Amino acid sequence: MSSPLVAIVGRPNVGKSTLFNRMVGGRKAIEEKVPGVTRDRIYDLATWLNYEFGVIDTGGLTFSQNEDIETEVQKQALLAIEDAHVIIFLVDGREGPTPLDREVANLLRRQGKKVILAVNKIESQGQSIHEFYELGFGDPLGISAAHGKNIGDLLDEVVSLFPDGSAQDRGEEEQHLKIAVVGRPNVGKSSFINHLLGEHRVIVSPQPGTTRDSIDTWIEKEGTSYRFIDTAGIRKKSRVKEDLEYYSVVRSLRAIDQADIALLLLEAQEGVTEQDQKIAGYILDQGRALILALNKWDLIGAEERRTGGKEIVQDVRGALKFVSFAPVVFTSIYERKKLNHLFHLFPRIFENYSRRIPTPLLNRLLEDAQSVNPMPLYKGKQGRIYYWTQTKTCPPSFILFVNNPSLIHFSYLRYLENRLREAFDFEGTPLKFNLKSRSRKGDR
Repeated sequence: MSSPLVAIVGRPNVGKSTLFNRMVGGRKAIEEKVPGVTRDRIYDLATWLNYEFGVIDTGGLTFSQNEDIETEVQKQALLAIEDAHVIIFLVDGREGPTPLDREVANLLRRQGKKVILAVNKIESQGQSIHEFYELGFGDPLGISAAHGKNIGDLLDEVVSLFPDGSAQDRGEEEQHLKIAVVGRPNVGKSSFINHLLGEHRVIVSPQPGTTRDSIDTWIEKEGTSYRFIDTAGIRKKSRVKEDLEYYSVVRSLRAIDQADIALLLLEAQEGVTEQDQKIAGYILDQGRALILALNKWDLIGAEERRTGGKEIVQDVRGALKFVSFAPVVFTSIYERKKLNHLFHLFPRIFENYSRRIPTPLLNRLLEDAQSVNPMPLYKGKQGRIYYWTQTKTCPPSFILFVNNPSLIHFSYLRYLENRLREAFDFEGTPLKFNLKSRSRKGDR
């Protein structure tokens, strides 16, 4: 990301995610009154004055080596500190400086970064923040992330520390191709993202459910800017037992809502499960472009590899007939060529997703389709399609003007969709059709 980066750092439960959400303007990071909710680095963009900058929410620093996940959380926070131009060192004004705050302060001093000490949870004028001078970062700034108090002052100070030339003309914002990486828990989404990006950006663990938030990561490849969203695994409702996991699932579904393309990761060996079908159905309902990625190709048997996984693809196609427009690709974190292929596929699928067909071409196609296969009588009456036109893109959507919508059987719409797909490249994108009644003389 070319914009300056700001990392929010501190011990657990000082309000980092609340501040992050306040800065980026939405409930992007999960907020819970329990420590350790944020594990990965959560990225999003914020704007202030003429500046656009990335904000990174990090897991709480504990310096504990007791658990693998704890160690990974510390590693992710250290990577965020290393990447950032400015650090917001967040502490809790209600509790005062703690031994853990002092450890964090020592760490930040060793890094030599520009640090702003923000004292959170200062809701009343009478609360003192002078005791935080001992941490050694100059004047502390009292804020309330929950209530928005002094956030403007904090942002003023943040942008004052950016490198010269960081201010931008906001007239034209950089466009990102948004890819949501979705799937059941533990199908390898985080490892996949890390290898796709070529860096260790997301925590990887064999423990299902490691990713709780939707993790946004930006990358530029061959002139195209991408925003990848690694989402929490989507489980069956019966298995969502904690509020925390419920909100993770909600964010995964919201990630699909916000994406241009959903990359549904499936287990190549295991095949399509009922839960995979439900996820694909949700993607279709939301009208998102879709790529089916059969992951862990490296674990496929020699005979299947020899045939290019032909039988596996047939099984996937059979189980996901309702998204037959989606391309099926094999991926493996150990085969770079298969990952690089996706960066050729993404722009092409998005081009199809945003394709617009001129009305004269559409009506010429309709005339040809009806001459080859006239619409049959339905319930003893003749349905008629006068013309159609495309109303929008992403996904491509069409209105068909007809004499009576109830006389147009869905099988004939399927026939027209197939003709449309044969004539124009709509691979990877759903198509939407709406019927609108319009009477003509002689049709009554």
